[in-house]
Amino acid sequence: MPMEVFDPEEFIRISERALYCLVKRSGDIVKLKLRTPSRLYTLKVKPEEAEDIIRRLRCEVTEAR
Repeated sequence: MPMEVFDPEEFIRISERALYCLVKRSGDIVKLKLRTPSRLYTLKVKPEEAEDIIRRLRCEVTEAR
């Protein structure tokens, strides 16, 4: 089961051990998904906040279609 994270700082810490991050943009919300070896973590943010968070991630970032 995926686990939703509500704190962007915690999400960035989790990215240190993530394999990759998937960015899914849909209208007025951006969903970031971190895949770690054991779990999938998600974070929903506004598009303005997403760009700042994506720059700070410590793993490979891929845009979803």
